[in-house]
Amino acid sequence: MIAEDTRRLELAIGDYLEWMISTGYSHGTWQHHERVLNDFLTFVHRKEIAWDDMFSLDTLRAFQEDDKRLHTSTAIRGLYRHLYKQGKVVAPIPRSHHRKDLPEIYEDYLAYRQESRQASSQQITVIRRVLCAFDDYLKRENIRLSRLTIEQVDAFWAEFNSGFALLTCRTYRSLFRGFLSYLHHKRGILPKDLAPLVVGAPIFSRATPPNFLRPHEVQQVFDSLTLSSPIELRTYAMVHLAYTLGLRPIEISTITLDDISFIEAELELTNRKGKNPIKLPLPEQTLKAIIAYIVGGRPKSKHRRLFLRVNPPHEPLGSISVSYRIKRSMSKLHVPATAYWLRHTFAQNLLEAGASLYEVKEMLGHDSIETTRKYLHIHTELMRKVLFDEEL
Repeated sequence: MIAEDTRRLELAIGDYLEWMISTGYSHGTWQHHERVLNDFLTFVHRKEIAWDDMFSLDTLRAFQEDDKRLHTSTAIRGLYRHLYKQGKVVAPIPRSHHRKDLPEIYEDYLAYRQESRQASSQQITVIRRVLCAFDDYLKRENIRLSRLTIEQVDAFWAEFNSGFALLTCRTYRSLFRGFLSYLHHKRGILPKDLAPLVVGAPIFSRATPPNFLRPHEVQQVFDSLTLSSPIELRTYAMVHLAYTLGLRPIEISTITLDDISFIEAELELTNRKGKNPIKLPLPEQTLKAIIAYIVGGRPKSKHRRLFLRVNPPHEPLGSISVSYRIKRSMSKLHVPATAYWLRHTFAQNLLEAGASLYEVKEMLGHDSIETTRKYLHIHTELMRKVLFDEEL
């Protein structure tokens, strides 16, 4: 029974994250929720917690004590609200307490921002959230505020900001700089103003070769796929399309029932990037995967898109949701694989089968042969032959 409840939670998490993506949550936010909820799933499985006890206040507190990270409850409460709206749980998780009381210096700063800087109540709430997390961090690490160093501040931000989008991180840092400046200039608690030293990590642009899967990793991905639910049938079909045809997530998401010729075993892509329509042969296993999904997993709907959301109102699946589902299917590889790794693997297979760069360009739907040339990085022998005229 516990195993069934854990499986039920795993499916609920996947559906919730898919809803977040389709609703428009930022990439950083849903990824943070994904990390926390996957850890929560592991915790529930390890502790053998039944479904009816998973979302109690006691379980939430036990998980927070076990996890030791900041701001984990938001993701779990978000999942629970999602399930509550669907009628799958009986009542929301109760709040453990009202607003947390901070030490006097923090409360003084909040009053200063409100009175002298005319900060809005919403801004005060955000600042309080950051200061609560910072105070928890100092207590946990046994750090005195008066002896704070920039290295300790950086360590706090590496932990606190790990799950947020870049814009959110920038906003939080800006608000926190005000607090550090206040500690130095207004209160004399810090001997040095650390505010100017709180900066975001630089973002570098690097030309990196495409990542792809080795044959044993491809086999591992397909061996890990199960077909016991509509979501799993849908994922199975999407993974086949990405691997056997090298399709982008956006291309997979826009496939319609009218694009598929089941008799001819062909797929017509009319909305390709670069406006290059093409007809592609559907391998037998891919066609079977699509049929299995249509018969056993696709909900009845007026929409002609192939891939739909499982839960009502059964809207078409967006490209981000497709990318997320394919990425999740590769989680057992324990590498940061994405949907594009399957596309790159398709290109690798074409090169090893003797396809020319032009043929790879056409199959992948690239606008320029120069874009295709980067795939030479993943086929060392062909790269040396083309670039250095070497025969190996």
